[in-house]
Amino acid sequence: MTALDTFLFVAFPYVAVITFVVGVLYRWKRKGFTVTSLSSQFLEGKMLFWGTIPFHIGILVVFLGHLVAFMLPQATLAWNSQPLRLIILEGTAFVFGLTVLIGLAALMYRRFTNPRIRAVTTPMDIGIELLLLAQVILGVWIALGFRWGSSWFAADLSPYLWSLVRFSPDPSAVFALPWVIKLHIVGAFALVFMVPFTRLAHVIVAPLNYLVRPYQQVIWNWDRKAIRDPSTAWSAARPKAN
Repeated sequence: MTALDTFLFVAFPYVAVITFVVGVLYRWKRKGFTVTSLSSQFLEGKMLFWGTIPFHIGILVVFLGHLVAFMLPQATLAWNSQPLRLIILEGTAFVFGLTVLIGLAALMYRRFTNPRIRAVTTPMDIGIELLLLAQVILGVWIALGFRWGSSWFAADLSPYLWSLVRFSPDPSAVFALPWVIKLHIVGAFALVFMVPFTRLAHVIVAPLNYLVRPYQQVIWNWDRKAIRDPSTAWSAARPKAN
């Protein structure tokens, strides 16, 4: 165990979480209107659709998989005790990991090739996307090269993470892991650390109520083409939507 190991797997996780909590609360309270993904859909929509949909669906499934292995390690190991169930779980995780990679690649291609998107891109946008890309590539690499990750996550990483939660960190199991897995762990905490300073802060205001709210239908009651046509005569009366 080196001083660098101690910092990365004992001190840095606490620094990342404290920065996340304090930074997000400050930004939400003092700069609430900046807690947004700053959607650029009005600048370009087609490539955004093919990037953001697979990215968000994939990352949600992958995150939930990690969360279940962390919260319910014994149940995860019990599920994996049957080879077929283990293969189904690992295969599903790998497919959605690739889904994240494809979606993120499309979003980055859009950012670097579309002049309109480049005009509103900040260095922090590029930095966080590169960090996300590195994390996804490492995750796919680990899934291929160090198989049955859900089992060793539940057996080794879950106890380590719970030791951090209990404020009695025990990173001994982590020290024995291959460097690529260590790098993936550090990258995860780096993402947590970066959230308050990037567009990722919008995760705290995700519109989850859309999943349970009543169905809403929006109907245009006037000719959209005519109303957007510059040659259409201007009227002081507002269109009526009834």
